[in-house]
Amino acid sequence: MLAADLRDGGLVDRVIDRWRPDYVFHLAAQTYVPKSTATPVDTLSNNIIGQVNLLEALRAFGQPTILIVGSAEQYGFATPEEMPLREDQPFRPGNPYAVSKITQDMLGYQYARSYGMRIVRVRPFNHFGPGQSDRFVLATFARQVAEAERGLIEPTVLTGDLSSRRDFLDVRDVVRGYRLAVERGTPGEVYNIASGHGYRVGELLDQLMGMASVPLTVTTDPARLRPSDIPVLIGDATRFRAATGWAPRIPIEHSLADTFEDWRRRVAADQG
Repeated sequence: MLAADLRDGGLVDRVIDRWRPDYVFHLAAQTYVPKSTATPVDTLSNNIIGQVNLLEALRAFGQPTILIVGSAEQYGFATPEEMPLREDQPFRPGNPYAVSKITQDMLGYQYARSYGMRIVRVRPFNHFGPGQSDRFVLATFARQVAEAERGLIEPTVLTGDLSSRRDFLDVRDVVRGYRLAVERGTPGEVYNIASGHGYRVGELLDQLMGMASVPLTVTTDPARLRPSDIPVLIGDATRFRAATGWAPRIPIEHSLADTFEDWRRRVAADQG
């Protein structure tokens, strides 16, 4: 494995020239929405310049199949009446991260059309699972519940807005979708990866708390509230299903249980 900064164009050129990949799955980005709000210049620079350098290197040193991974955040302030969202939904971004992902998406489109590059774009909706960073909502809930079980914190879960509804998928289903996208997707096309079902964040927290061996309460933490949260994001993956045959396989109850067990192990390991 090589760790590299994609903003270093010369290094990117040398790596791509050396390895000449057949497939590129481009997920490199600053992905944490609160950080993008706090440091918008860094987020835009990292996500946009890094991708331009990568596409230029791939254009110069080979023609692999490239997957550009966008985000449901691109759709932003869509209304409940517009759900589920299709790929032709207008972008109404609510944060700098979303703006950077729109730019990555459109760069993928432009390079595919301008240079005939085999680029497929996807817009995955919210996903989670074992191994996820606790910066993300369901992972941070699972970590807090696991820590409370072991008496490491008070028996309360700190939360932001629990009323938001999101289209959650298991990360393992999403990764399977990425593979199918490069194998069966049409170059130049864009696809939503989504379940079509919205879950209230508070409902999923209730399920996680129900797995705990101790009683828990919930406390709203003002620091966890976003300045411009989006109430509902649900996707329509009809186009992707038709192109690839993909469908989510893992029930959300299993994903929640696997995520919680993963955090139980991680918390236990941290204690030695």
